Amino acid sequence: MRALTWQGTENVSVETVPDPRIEEPTDAIIKVTSTAICGSDLHLYKVLGMYLDAGDILGHEAMGVVEEVGSAAGSLAVGDRVVIPFNISCGTCWMCSRGLFAQCETTQVRSQGTGASLFGFTKLYGQVPGGQAEYLRVPQAQFGPIVVPDDGSPDERYLYLSDVAPTAWQAVEYAQVPPGGTVVVVGLGPIGQMAARIAAHRGASKVIGLDLVPERLEMARRHGIDVIDISTVDDLAEAVRDLTGGRGPDSTIDAVGMEAHGSPAASAAQKLAGLLPDAVARPFIEKAGVDRLAALLTAFDLVRRGGTVSIAGVYGGAIDGLPMMQLFDKGLTLRMGQANVKRWIDDLLPLVQDPSDPLGVLDLRTHRLPLEQAPAAYEMFQKKDEGCIKVVLDPAVAV
Repeated sequence: MRALTWQGTENVSVETVPDPRIEEPTDAIIKVTSTAICGSDLHLYKVLGMYLDAGDILGHEAMGVVEEVGSAAGSLAVGDRVVIPFNISCGTCWMCSRGLFAQCETTQVRSQGTGASLFGFTKLYGQVPGGQAEYLRVPQAQFGPIVVPDDGSPDERYLYLSDVAPTAWQAVEYAQVPPGGTVVVVGLGPIGQMAARIAAHRGASKVIGLDLVPERLEMARRHGIDVIDISTVDDLAEAVRDLTGGRGPDSTIDAVGMEAHGSPAASAAQKLAGLLPDAVARPFIEKAGVDRLAALLTAFDLVRRGGTVSIAGVYGGAIDGLPMMQLFDKGLTLRMGQANVKRWIDDLLPLVQDPSDPLGVLDLRTHRLPLEQAPAAYEMFQKKDEGCIKVVLDPAVAV
């Protein structure tokens, strides 16, 4: 089969690799019909390559059709149309029974001290082959796959159940926006776009999105979000307070993560880590603060006293410095973590099935490209060229 493989920092290529096969009774094999590039994939592309081996298959947002099932794959059947959550969880362990599917004790990567295994996401999370490929082996298929209607609707109606929609839903849930409250979303990439729409859908009286990319600002504006182009204001905090009764928003959501703009020292540290041999770079990452914290610090600064900061963006630094005096003085609540995907599907599935498309899932993808064009798509997405906000790859289309 063809698959997108890691070859080194900012170097990915589509290669022919062996087809996946059933390895455990709880496995299934799907033929991938759509697979997306996530902002978290860019963290691998730019920063965390020392945890990858050449030939590792990337990607954790995939859907398709079941081709084969193991003997213990539950009710899953050949021919089912399914979306695959990015985290791999069993559904029955102590953590899963409490809805903490991202911490599944069956698939935890204990050798790395991390949570549930993830598709296509390095040794830190199990080094499980990812979904930017023609076929995908799905472990824990008795629980994970989300069966969706084979109703002729485009994949983009359901694809974002793999990551974007549940990550954004959890971000809003964790933000604890009070009824009629206000929230600022820092960063209007795919997660920020969806979090802003979900916050508005769930009853926030004002949702403000911050970014500096014109196409992202315009997309949010189309969905009724108030936006601020941060490149045009001298005092961002004052501009936000002017829109929130002088006090600041009840909640902020950091939808950016470790590659935020405006963090030159951390940017230099990330570049340095990328130049080091893997055996040296791994302990450097694990013992240093290498995240660009501009977005997170903005979220801390803007939220009102006594408010809540929800962190959906991915961070990887071990000892990043935080403004503890500010956090304590303002009495802030912080919530964060990988999305517990299956926990939110009952809330989300009716919304994405709704013909009126209340979350605008059919207005998120800006580019749909053949899998062979994935290397160029990664570069385009990373540089935000050509109005790129969300890329979906199509393994079925040959170039």
